[in-house]
Amino acid sequence: MVNDPIADMLTRIRNAMMAGHATVAMPSSNIKIEIARILKEEGYLDSYEILESENVAQRVLRVKIKYAGERRSRRPVITGIVRVSRPGRRVYTRRDEIPWILSGMGISIMSTPKGVMTGQRARQLNVGGEILCKVW
Repeated sequence: MVNDPIADMLTRIRNAMMAGHATVAMPSSNIKIEIARILKEEGYLDSYEILESENVAQRVLRVKIKYAGERRSRRPVITGIVRVSRPGRRVYTRRDEIPWILSGMGISIMSTPKGVMTGQRARQLNVGGEILCKVW
């Protein structure tokens, strides 16, 4: 049993990048699908897909990691991915205090009353919320 499914997702992606894997699979949930969608839209992931199997009771989220460079010198596009808010310590922010990640070079993913979105999008919509993770 996993206590923090979002941290588990981020750790699986981080471990797959360090090992040089092309894809990584994990149990699916709506919040994980939204995080994968944002990472793909922002250019950090190649793609993602939701697999439904008759044998498995739960859906599986398969994420294809994006790499830059040629075969021998390829590096993952994501250089850092960190969980901010966790079950033991929730981190909320007001709309005017949304943090900039590496002066705008990275993104923060937030859960707001208007859905899961990047920090930049939350600034545009003038909403605050819970900071789920930071990616750069």
